Amino acid sequence: MRQLSGTELKRLHRQWRKDEPPRLSIMLEGLGGPFNLGSILRTAAAYRVEHLFLAAMQINPTSANVGKTALGADRYVPWTDHETWATGAEAARAKGFRLVGLELADQAVPMHVANLEGPVCLVIGHEDRGLSKTALADCDDVVFLPQLGRIGSLNVATATSIAIYEARRQSWR
Repeated sequence: MRQLSGTELKRLHRQWRKDEPPRLSIMLEGLGGPFNLGSILRTAAAYRVEHLFLAAMQINPTSANVGKTALGADRYVPWTDHETWATGAEAARAKGFRLVGLELADQAVPMHVANLEGPVCLVIGHEDRGLSKTALADCDDVVFLPQLGRIGSLNVATATSIAIYEARRQSWR
């Protein structure tokens, strides 16, 4: 076994891009960390997230600190800024997305058993507080990432990356 050469990697990426994956978008509600946003943008670009809805955000996606982590990936993911959760949710639904919250909540189901078919918008909350009560109640479904270790939660960018991957993985079956 050997690593792929640059040319082989480009060919592989070209082949992957020919596939048309199911529609997937992300909504971030109240995120506060620019490095987290940059990391999420980078993952979103890598997994062909169609749109990033920013609701009640505390940071500007064009800031230098976001760019330090996004490393140019922000130009591949269109985004819109919405002052409130309600306007962001309305915009996502108007584009045909079902809102699936990612939260450790009493009625949430493990993400790997949830039905993520069709146009899905993964809804991610603030780094410390998670989703607001309003957003949690308004989501069409709520999922969580099962964890085996002694840590009770993940960094928001890490959790979002895993959620994006799982949504895409389900379409590869």
